[in-house]
Amino acid sequence: MESNILTAVFLPLGLGLIMLGMGLTLTLEDFRRVALYPKAAAVGLFCQLALLPVVGFLIAGTLPMEAALAVGVMIIACAPGGPTSNLITHLAKGDVALSISLTAISSVVTVFTIPLIVNFSLLYFLGEGKAFTLPFGKTVIQIFAVTVLPTAIGMALKSKWPSFASKIEKILQKASAVFLIIIIGAAIMKERENLASYFAQTGVATLLLNLSMMILAFAVSKLLKLNRAQQTTITVEVGIQNGTLAIAVAATLLGNPTMAIPPAIYSLIMFFTGGLLIFLRRRSVALTPSLG
Repeated sequence: MESNILTAVFLPLGLGLIMLGMGLTLTLEDFRRVALYPKAAAVGLFCQLALLPVVGFLIAGTLPMEAALAVGVMIIACAPGGPTSNLITHLAKGDVALSISLTAISSVVTVFTIPLIVNFSLLYFLGEGKAFTLPFGKTVIQIFAVTVLPTAIGMALKSKWPSFASKIEKILQKASAVFLIIIIGAAIMKERENLASYFAQTGVATLLLNLSMMILAFAVSKLLKLNRAQQTTITVEVGIQNGTLAIAVAATLLGNPTMAIPPAIYSLIMFFTGGLLIFLRRRSVALTPSLG
């Protein structure tokens, strides 16, 4: 995925449309709602914004892989929750309101944390002589322009013209799925000659990151005595990342197709583990409805 029309235009446009679609599902109340259950929100944000990058760093630094792939693992580890997490939370009978709030807040906070974590990863894994850094201010503006701004526009449309927003939300949901498939496919096709080697190096790492974080998020939320729906939500939010944003950071902002491979592989894996979680959770609720 070279710096061409795909990465310079199509990828940011696709991400912007995905975030616009997410904005059409949000209201300001989704941000205020965190105050109603601060404990659950704090646990979710801690797992998402602090614990996930730490676990990602331990995995990337321990398992043998090329330095660029290790940076790619870190990029997906510092990405916010993906819009798809809200749907999976609903299907898994989690707390959808909490899910929407966590996705919204993490999407705003990571505008500032992504350049910090990615720059640290570039210097650590590539070395000071080989790495270049993302300019903080410019990167914040670029990520803001393709994530927070379209989300805000979607929220404004929902507030001003709710019926119109409802109609285009359904269209954008389908378009978002198509964009995600195209973006992942393009990232993989660009590196198809090295794909077997890259998958061998990062397949285990991305699967381990996904599964370990979902298990840790569930364990932490259970240990802190959150209810079952909240436990499910936090597990989903930590496991379902915004893979499109991570690929955009690697391919567009860094211009490195190799770094886009771990986010692409992770994006495929998370749908399988998310589906498994839906099955297990619905089965659990069916067997013990009083605990749902």
